[in-house]
Amino acid sequence: MTRYAIVADLNRCVGCQTCTSACKHANNTAPGIQWRKVLDFETGAFPTVNRAFVPVGCMHCDEPSCRDVCPTTATRKRDDGIVTIDYDLCIGCAYCAVACPYQARSRVDLPASAYGGKAMRHEALREDPARLGVAQKCTLCVDLIDAGRARGLVPGVDAAATPACVSSCIAGALTMGDLDDPESNVSQLLRSKRHFRMHEELGNGPNIHYLYDGEIGDVAPPEAVPYVAEPVGLASVSPRLQTKWDWRAAANFVFGGTGTGLMAMTALAALTGPASWAAVPLALIFVMAGLICIWFEIGRPWRFLNVYLNPFTSWMTREAMAALPFFGFGALAWLLGSPVLLALSGLSGLAFLYCQARILRAAKGIPAWRHPAVVPLIVTTGLTEGAGALAVVMAATGTEARAVALALTALVGLRAWAWTRYRGGLQREGAPTGAFAAFARIKAGFSAAPQALVAAAALAAALVPAAQPVLLVMAGLGALLTGWEVKHVLITRAAFDQGYALNRMPARGAGKSSPGIKPGWFRA
Repeated sequence: MTRYAIVADLNRCVGCQTCTSACKHANNTAPGIQWRKVLDFETGAFPTVNRAFVPVGCMHCDEPSCRDVCPTTATRKRDDGIVTIDYDLCIGCAYCAVACPYQARSRVDLPASAYGGKAMRHEALREDPARLGVAQKCTLCVDLIDAGRARGLVPGVDAAATPACVSSCIAGALTMGDLDDPESNVSQLLRSKRHFRMHEELGNGPNIHYLYDGEIGDVAPPEAVPYVAEPVGLASVSPRLQTKWDWRAAANFVFGGTGTGLMAMTALAALTGPASWAAVPLALIFVMAGLICIWFEIGRPWRFLNVYLNPFTSWMTREAMAALPFFGFGALAWLLGSPVLLALSGLSGLAFLYCQARILRAAKGIPAWRHPAVVPLIVTTGLTEGAGALAVVMAATGTEARAVALALTALVGLRAWAWTRYRGGLQREGAPTGAFAAFARIKAGFSAAPQALVAAAALAAALVPAAQPVLLVMAGLGALLTGWEVKHVLITRAAFDQGYALNRMPARGAGKSSPGIKPGWFRA
């Protein structure tokens, strides 16, 4: 077997960006898109200042999270370890981009030129329309590797079969080779030199290894990476707010959660009394509105049927599959007045809601999403929104809703518990400082006072029949609006990416290796 990897010697890298330029020239990436780039880290204070230049890009991981989340199977891992993208299958949903903890993926929707306006001759000649509207990233110059191997060349040894970034490095800081060959150049370096892999704790198994010191027995094992909540001069390597999923993605979680929660609560309420059939088409409309919003967000919307190609590992595919029986059973239940079909639609809605929660959980590139506590948070929020919407519908139609009011009271408390658990987990395990700041700016959300008012109104609606319609509307709208606000913030304002971190700063010359840094992170 063959497993290609890159070894980057941080003691040698001078930050010249030659690898970046070589990559751009070899792959003709769009302006502002860098498949290979070099980061600049600086720690300490005068006179003890440490600096490191760190090449990054796609890590061609052993267990790439981008591959697992891809709903179309466009992202694949070859037998030699190279992670590729099939531009003809990709729908440009950017799920892989938010699942990558190395910020290695991008999407370009429109042709662009370096100086604006008309493209220069070389840009026009090398423009690749297949890369528009889809995910793109470092390919490890797979075309060079394949062509070279066909000619009997050895990647990492022969320049003609070696990635452009490696063969162009003027400092000899980059080495590429086969990790499964114990005598290869990279295997020998990793056996003899101290090294680390970035964000290794996430379990992706990245295949860019960083050398940071001398011989492997010279230095004690690295300690835990220190968090620096507000680093000075490190904005380029600190977590940044992702922009690949915007308000349209948030709308899918808002409307999808409300609609499926409404259908599930309507089906449940039908077990204790007459079904509120007016709520069924409203639930279908909510979910359809969310899916339409997401259709407008993807880069290649007319390929949307490709979303069904990966039910084995992608929660986005599973969400799309759950939508089919949800709409089918729901529409038939409304037309035929069938409680059985209503129950089946409600169960499908619960599956859809759970898939939404797992979509966020699988997004390893966004710390505020991947925390395990996000699953009960999203599920309880959707059910609470559904109960709130049902309360409003029943108040508007004059239907007795004591059971729904009591259920809403309980769900508000359950949602508050899930929120407290989620926030506490983030603080203990750590997350980007910007995520905590975004949650702190929520005006109402799930804080104690608004939730107490919603729960009190719902409970009063159950206990005071004369005032039930007004109290139901108050409680229902309160449950909806607070849930929508938190989801919007979670998707669009708290979604800071992983950023970059160094386990150790390199020795660099006659100096000594020093503690690394995780900039822009906070942990209680």
